[in-house]
Amino acid sequence: MYYIIKYARLTEEKLIETIMDKIEEILARGVEKVYPSREALEKILKSDKKLKLYQGFDPTGSQLHVGHLTGLMKLKQFQQSGHKVIFLIGDVTATIGDPSGKTEGRRVLSRDEVNKYAEKYKEQASRVLDFDGANPVEIKFNSEWWDKMNALEFGKISHYLTYAQVVERDLFQERKKSGQDVFMNEFFYPLLQAYDSVVMDVDLELGGNDQMFNMMMGRKLMRNMKSKEKFVMTLPLLTDSSGKKIGKTEGNVIALDAEPSEFYGMIMSFSDDIIVKGFEQLTDVPMSEVDEIKSKIKVGENPMIFKKKLAYELTRMLNDEERAEKAAMDFDKRFSKGELPENLEVRSVEPGQLLVEIMVSLELAPSKSEARRLIEQGAVKINGEGIDDVNYIYDLSGENILQVGKLRVVKIMSS
Repeated sequence: MYYIIKYARLTEEKLIETIMDKIEEILARGVEKVYPSREALEKILKSDKKLKLYQGFDPTGSQLHVGHLTGLMKLKQFQQSGHKVIFLIGDVTATIGDPSGKTEGRRVLSRDEVNKYAEKYKEQASRVLDFDGANPVEIKFNSEWWDKMNALEFGKISHYLTYAQVVERDLFQERKKSGQDVFMNEFFYPLLQAYDSVVMDVDLELGGNDQMFNMMMGRKLMRNMKSKEKFVMTLPLLTDSSGKKIGKTEGNVIALDAEPSEFYGMIMSFSDDIIVKGFEQLTDVPMSEVDEIKSKIKVGENPMIFKKKLAYELTRMLNDEERAEKAAMDFDKRFSKGELPENLEVRSVEPGQLLVEIMVSLELAPSKSEARRLIEQGAVKINGEGIDDVNYIYDLSGENILQVGKLRVVKIMSS
């Protein structure tokens, strides 16, 4: 009986230790700050209360990318700890456009554009989050409430925030100082995002640190409308040493559903200073192992070893072991031996177009200006020959190999 009691006690202690470790990871790993305080949220988590939380994703583009992984991984941690997670698609807020980080007003999107962009969001997010099972992530669209809102109701909601609270935003102040306009849709954006928290009655909102102002508006609105304290958790953006956001490389978004070999190669294009951040923010590799990798790089071990491990881990996580192994082999063949990857993607194009237009339509560049920059830098080749004319008109017949940078290679065929 003594040994049974002792074993039960040790088992209970181990379980408590595991729970505490999970809480510590939720609060510390890849977290910049918690409002009103980490201590207050820690107290709630240790009380075993299950929180309702969310992160919003405005579909202003068709792909969730590596830059979104920091938030998705944090949502995953909460889900695995039994909390209620909401994946919110901002199909209404996306039509307005979040001004965060924008020095100029952004183009207003149509609802049709937004709906088209959002079509694959659940499938892409399901590579990280579980939308089924015992504790499924719930997917919501903020059109569920905004489409039912009339002007009078919106006016009543706006009463709960002041002009001074919204206009104090650094972004708006910078626009005013430089003589640029702040459009009314941009001014109201923080209120729209804030109300999402209220209508869903969440306990916590998380998002990138560039969303801090919007999320804090939600905290104020929740307090004013419902007398409830909402926690806000800000996550650092994945950036290199110069502060440049990661999520695009060689002019291309690193999409979560990118072809595995292409995805692997894009991760390998990261600068070395991204490696440790990548393991911490984008994977669930134990932090003890991440700290060990950091120490080994610091004392001079080849960063390439660990970058390959990061690329493999992310490719495996978003796909499977078999495709990750093949992607690693393809990379070694392609860059060690100079071979083209097998099974090149074939895309149909209309001849007689400017090459920059083709690059944008095939999502090899996010814009014509970026496509021109890539051509000017010598990063674009057709059938192995460099293209240096930004006004180059593609008028070749048959199948041809279009390469943009080291990572994007497609076979194009005249339609």
